[in-house]
Formats: sequence, structure tokens, C-alpha cells
Amino acid sequence: MANEKVLLTYEDCQYTAEWLLSHTKHRPQVAVICGSGLGGLTNKLTQTQIFDYSEIPNFPQSTVQGHAGRLVFGFLNDRACVMMQGRFHLYEGYPLWKVTFPVRVFQLLGVHTLVVTNAAGGLNPKFEVGDIMLIRDHINLPGICGENPLIGPNDERYGVRFPAMSDAYDREMRQKAHSTWKQMGEQRELQEGTYVMVTGPSYETVAESRLLQQLGADAVGMSTVPEVIVARHCGLRVFGFSLITNKVIMDYESLEKTNHEEVLKTGKQAAQKLEQFVSILMTSIPLPDHAS
Repeated sequence: MANEKVLLTYEDCQYTAEWLLSHTKHRPQVAVICGSGLGGLTNKLTQTQIFDYSEIPNFPQSTVQGHAGRLVFGFLNDRACVMMQGRFHLYEGYPLWKVTFPVRVFQLLGVHTLVVTNAAGGLNPKFEVGDIMLIRDHINLPGICGENPLIGPNDERYGVRFPAMSDAYDREMRQKAHSTWKQMGEQRELQEGTYVMVTGPSYETVAESRLLQQLGADAVGMSTVPEVIVARHCGLRVFGFSLITNKVIMDYESLEKTNHEEVLKTGKQAAQKLEQFVSILMTSIPLPDHAS
């Protein structure tokens, strides 16, 4: 990938958006990025139209088990949606501007809200496997170390050079999520916390896990943060969830090992709960002022 074009321009994003708009009658308002093992959410869509990533101009390809590599348009609880069944990761060798390219396209399609989901390891000792964590905030560890999707020339048509991230995760939607969860009558409470991104693909050492916990992180994963940064840069409302698929190993005496198959298996068991939750929440997402 070393000889690859340096950046996809605004015009490249526009070309992809126009290609999609000319190939579908759907006009999505909400985009959902489905994390590892969470692609089943697309089964809840009605009037679906599906594009393989390979069909879409400029789109990268998903290479990870549990990520199907399809863009699915449809309606979820009467809300026009587009869903990424499979996301892109830094560890696949993609630069961050390419990982986040679909978010730019979604904004040009007319999307106003991005919902992010992921499978994550639980750092907070109160978390149990199968818990859902509402993301309140994130720690962009690659960003602290020099990897940010906004590095490079800034195009003002997307947003400002120095966007704020202190309000990245929409407060109103987080409040609605808590009240919706209570109405669902689930036994486990809805967790809320800070997600930390590491690049992967290797899982964390015990020392790294302890460090992340001391930094104030409640869950750890290898995605989500770049998409959120780009979504906020171009003015999208964002909220998201981590499905806690394993408890991060903090003890040198432990004989357990984290593995991707375990993550996908746990994801399958708890994913239906998260899918139902996101589906109900769709009706709570405020419409833009000009649409109301």
C-alpha cells in the first residue's frame, strides 16, 4: 500500500456518494457501523438494498472474520438507515483516512447521526461478559502517539481545522438510551464509560491492561475512535455502544487467553440484546430542524 494515493479528496467522496445516490432510491438519515459479530442488526432492516464494498467506487475491503463487507440500506423502525456490515481497521494496513472514508461519504448522502458499535474487552472490574457499555467518552491512544484521521490538509467543506472532542458522544442520546434501557426491563444495568482504542491486532499484555485501567478506561478495543473523530469533524451527531465480549486479563497467574473466536461467540449470544436496543432507540433520534 506504500505507493497508494496519499489522500482521498472531497471530490472522491462526492463521486462515491453520487454513485450510491444514483444506484439506490434510499436517502438515509442515520448510519450504523456494526462491530465484530454485530452485523446481524442488518437483518432487522426492511426494504433493504445491499452493495458489496467491492462494487462501490473508492471503498476499501474488509478482511476480518465477523465483518461481512457489505453496505446495507433500509428502514429500521421507520428510520431511513445505512449500515456498514463490517468496518475497516488500522491493523489491516489501511491508513486512517481510508478507515474513515465511509463516514465522509455518509455525511454527503445526507446522514445526520452516526451510531457506532464494537466488541470490546472489559477493563472495569464491575463489568461482566455480555454487558453493554454506552460510550460516554474515549481515549484516542493512537492519536496521542501521532495517528489521527484528521492529519493532513484540512478541507473546510467538511469542518474546522481543530474540532472539539469534549462533546463527541451526544448527551441527549445517552440520556434517552438510559431511559429506553429501563423500559426494556433488562436484569443487568446499562453500563456507561470510557472506551480506549489500541491499534492491535495483538491483544494487550497484562502490564498494558493495567496501564489502560489506570488511564481511566472502562473498555478497550481496536476501532471506533477514528470514525467518531471524523463524524464530529463533519458535524454528525454520534452515540455508540461497546458489547463487552471478554474480561481483560489483569493477573499474571491467570491461564486464560483472549481470542477472536471467543469474542465472536460471546458477541453472538449478547448481540440480539444490543440489536433490539439500537432498533428501539432509532425512534428517539431527533430529526434535523428542516425535516421536523
